Amino acid sequence: MGEDAQPRHPRVTESIDAFPGWQAALGRRVRELVHEAEPEITEEVRYGNRPYFLYLGVVCAMQATKDHLSVFLYEGGIAPDPHGIITDGFGNATGRTIKLHHERALDEAAFVELIRWIAATNRSGGWRRLKPAG
Repeated sequence: MGEDAQPRHPRVTESIDAFPGWQAALGRRVRELVHEAEPEITEEVRYGNRPYFLYLGVVCAMQATKDHLSVFLYEGGIAPDPHGIITDGFGNATGRTIKLHHERALDEAAFVELIRWIAATNRSGGWRRLKPAG
């Protein structure tokens, strides 16, 4: 871990390790990509067993499901997604989801870019400050 890197929370480790099969390995990789994107991100477990990643607000969270791993993006509704990695939640004003499946590789560079954008948005005051007046 770099000088600014935050420690990994043991409960988050336990939560991700409890994901079924391939989802645990992918969850561990997603976690490291989140920290690569913003070294000052902290972690905690919320709602019983969901890993949450925070930097001046919530950045993202993960949840294992029957057939995929969901990564919930908390500013995904206004984040640029030029690589098309966001898969769901288009009816939500600010949140979006990336559903990761075993057979579909994550575009890691695009994911890191997206997490960096969300962290920068939080640093700038969050979506409430940045969204267009309507």
